Amino acid sequence: MRIGNCSGFYGDRLAAMRQMLEGGRLDYLTGDYLAELTMLILGRDTMKDPSLGYAKTFVRQVEDCLGLALESGVRIVSNAGGLNPAGLADRLREVAAGLGLDPAIAHVEGDDVRSLGLREGALTANAYLGGFGIAAALTAGADIVVTGRVTDASLVVGPAVAHHGWTPTSYDELAGAVVAGHVLECGTQATGGNFSGFKTLPHDGTPLGFPLAEIAADGSCVITKHDGTGGAVTVDTVTAQLLYEIQSTRYLNPDVTTLLDTVELREVGRDRVEISGVRGEAPPERLKVCVNELGGFRNTVELVLTGLDIDAKADWVREQLTPSLTASEVSWTRTALPPADADTEEGASCLLRCTVKDAAPDPVGRGFTAAAVELALASYPGFTMTAPPAAPTPYGVYRAEYVDRSAVTHTVVHADGRREVVADPTDFAETDPRQGLRPSPYPAPVDSLTRRAPLGTFVHARSGDKGGDANLGLWVVHDGSEKYADRVTWLTKLITPRKVRELVPEAADLDVEVHVLPNLGGVNVLIRGLLGDGVAASTRFDPQAKGLGEWVRSRSVHIQEGLIG
Repeated sequence: MRIGNCSGFYGDRLAAMRQMLEGGRLDYLTGDYLAELTMLILGRDTMKDPSLGYAKTFVRQVEDCLGLALESGVRIVSNAGGLNPAGLADRLREVAAGLGLDPAIAHVEGDDVRSLGLREGALTANAYLGGFGIAAALTAGADIVVTGRVTDASLVVGPAVAHHGWTPTSYDELAGAVVAGHVLECGTQATGGNFSGFKTLPHDGTPLGFPLAEIAADGSCVITKHDGTGGAVTVDTVTAQLLYEIQSTRYLNPDVTTLLDTVELREVGRDRVEISGVRGEAPPERLKVCVNELGGFRNTVELVLTGLDIDAKADWVREQLTPSLTASEVSWTRTALPPADADTEEGASCLLRCTVKDAAPDPVGRGFTAAAVELALASYPGFTMTAPPAAPTPYGVYRAEYVDRSAVTHTVVHADGRREVVADPTDFAETDPRQGLRPSPYPAPVDSLTRRAPLGTFVHARSGDKGGDANLGLWVVHDGSEKYADRVTWLTKLITPRKVRELVPEAADLDVEVHVLPNLGGVNVLIRGLLGDGVAASTRFDPQAKGLGEWVRSRSVHIQEGLIG
């Protein structure tokens, strides 16, 4: 089966659905629109209008492409239903009727668990469902399936189950589909987007192509893209997405536990990477729940400091502004000092930010911004701000909770209105007697002289967020070097929790986990609590840790001479 992706987040390229449908043969097309932050955004939408709560851009895409999809025989699966999959299904039927079309539209629900009272006053609480509800809808003939909060990989697992007839105990096959789904879920991140080796990609102005997977009956797959689209599919671009936000070597999904240290990658042609060897085990006993609460209000002023006496200027304006700050939380940050004798004014400047948060809007509203503006003629020389004062904005707090599977009723509402409760995969769980062989460690490199060089000399990175935790994947570049195995051994020995705290000083007092993935030539690092209460509440410069990997690559480490060059 050939399954493609046309969206990695709410706000991705609108034209992607048509580009994927017109670009080549597909059996299924998925679209991923949900993230922890997106659920909060949709929750705020429902506060204004209870009939909303879904990704409105998906409706526009379907309106543009529905006829083409039906004519091509491509079935569409998306989690764009967000907090209101039933509402989205109804809206799509209205759109289809307006086009003179009559597709079979089903939706999956049951993920909304606010009634369990996991957090008092929670705005949203959604359990992560698996792919068997999607599979049931497709097996019953649905042309379009929309869901609420399923795991991102489930958008691929569901069609694969329906297409190949797998059962809940087809653990290896399901695990292979989870890996394929994980590679596809973030769209062009698998074809060169956000890739630390971007300089090796073709740069001819062609937009990066969205990825697709050719999934075999045994769960193995080939990741590729449509001919003529931009970017590239290589072992490194696929590894970049594989190491994105995965946490440990055991990737827990509602349908299967995927053993990431069994994944094997092999280039089998231009823009074609085979994924094989993936092993799976029974799924976890409980389901993860994404809970979003309204945390309060926040605001920021950003001051420009230019020229000489930067430290003194920063100290003085902080002394002047601090007595007027009544918010419950105040955070000050400053960018790096400018170089001496800079040849542009911008180059001679740095930024001082003050961010305030409070349960009520008033302490972070005019009382805060007016106090800053009143210093315009009464503070350090060159006082200016990068933007006019803004009104406070609400922020949310993400919490991960876990519930017994029996508390969740995974339900498919078929196109004809029939409701079907999906059996839980753990009802079929078997004890797997196999003891999988783990890859042998690479041989230790010969000791040699070392020199300091950036970690990124031959190491790629990809980073991101999991609630308040930062995820950092590091792996050795696949450049055909005979030094590859020795470089992997060096990297896996270098990256320890202690070394991570040295490379990321903000993690000095945090829990750090390092998980070795020899088959992928690297490690995955989890820094717990680096992002506080998550992206919506974080006051960090990079609240989603998107740039963390590139910063760590720029850090100097001792590298053996024989591994460089």
